[in-house]
Amino acid sequence: MSLYQLTSHALLDLIKSRQVGARDAYIAVQERIKAVDPKVKAYVRMATVQPDFTGALPVPIAIKDNLCTKQEEITCSSRILKGFRSPYDAGVIERVKQSGGTILGIVNMDEFAFGSSCETSCYGPTFNPWNLQCVPGGSSGGSAASVAADEAMWALGSDTGGSIRQPAAFCGIVGLKPTYGRVSRYGLIAFASSLDQIGPLTKDVHDCALLMNIISGYDERDSTSVNEPVPDYTKALVNDVKGLRIGIPKEAFVDGLDPEVRKSVEDALELYKKLGATIKEVSLPHTPYAVATYYIVATAEASSNLARFDGVRFGARKQPTQVRKNALVDMYEETRSQGFGDEAKRRIMLGTYALSSGYYDAYYLRGQKVRTLIKNDLDEVFKDCDCVLTPTSPTVAFKVGEKVSDPLSMYLSDIYTIPANLAGIPAISIPCGFSKSGLPIGMQLMGKAFDEEMLLRVSYTYEQNTEWHLKKPNL
Repeated sequence: MSLYQLTSHALLDLIKSRQVGARDAYIAVQERIKAVDPKVKAYVRMATVQPDFTGALPVPIAIKDNLCTKQEEITCSSRILKGFRSPYDAGVIERVKQSGGTILGIVNMDEFAFGSSCETSCYGPTFNPWNLQCVPGGSSGGSAASVAADEAMWALGSDTGGSIRQPAAFCGIVGLKPTYGRVSRYGLIAFASSLDQIGPLTKDVHDCALLMNIISGYDERDSTSVNEPVPDYTKALVNDVKGLRIGIPKEAFVDGLDPEVRKSVEDALELYKKLGATIKEVSLPHTPYAVATYYIVATAEASSNLARFDGVRFGARKQPTQVRKNALVDMYEETRSQGFGDEAKRRIMLGTYALSSGYYDAYYLRGQKVRTLIKNDLDEVFKDCDCVLTPTSPTVAFKVGEKVSDPLSMYLSDIYTIPANLAGIPAISIPCGFSKSGLPIGMQLMGKAFDEEMLLRVSYTYEQNTEWHLKKPNL
């Protein structure tokens, strides 16, 4: 097996036993990037600062293009931020560097994390390593594709409505959205501040636990960071689910769910039963309202957050060829009309409308009330269940270009992942099968707030009794 194919924990074992050096692994992954990234197009730029390979966990990592990384250009894959170089490191980047992590480069994403396919980037789309005619999912499509294609040992992404878990499912890897407040958002360029969370995308559950150990913890610079003790997540890697209660929402298995996805998830449930878990049907009655609620709350917050990108303080500035109103207003209009892509404009307009006078109560305020009902549904279920299991996505990866002209269809691909963000709870996607066409299928587990350990235990048990995570795309 080549070094670039290793999991992070396998690489660390080899480094610890001095069978290989950290520099060897870094070079191997760089060579892999040169060989396959012209097809996959996961990376938008390589790191300019070279690592020193002296840290305790010198694992090559890919960074999503919305995490501020000192001395690197960070653009959220948008024309409006072209040329912006961060003067500081995000909290998670500091932690990665302190652990000895070696940053390979910056990977592609949907512009400002607006998308479920990694097609709205100003750099063009990223392609799914399992089928280069298909999308890798989004918005952390570059992160997921880089790990699936062995172009990174692991990666960091962000998840606002499924942007870690859905691409993890499409690319056949593990993706975890931590509890809101568990991982610092300091230095994450915001989409929707009450929903965004940074998390790991990895080759297996063990790696997920290791990366969670690195990035979790309180950060006083993030007002939403929660000062809770951080456990050693690797201690949750126990191959045992005997006596655990897994809730299955009856609302999850409805029309629109791909039969192959349904079959793979049902097979996973049967395995959990054989392993000693109790499977219990539950109800999340407000789930049908999750997508609508999300696209009111998230777009409203996006409209507010993206108001700062105006060509004045940072990023690109476009001067009008002639003055139409006044020089400042004309510059704003020209910068924003040229700088933002179609999906960004769509969400800014939706959010601005939802927050406007006369509509705030009818849309944004009502959306927040329904959000509370969705959270209450989950809280009620967790009184009798240790975790909740659903598909991660209703379908496998779709073709590039298939849904670009149909935003509503694209939005519905996050139907299973959105509730966890609205409720602020942790959720993980793990591989659970393949379609007849050879595309990965993922299942999602949701847990109680700050109970990532339970999700890792249940996921690890499934992984140890299956081989889906060992399969590799043929590039």
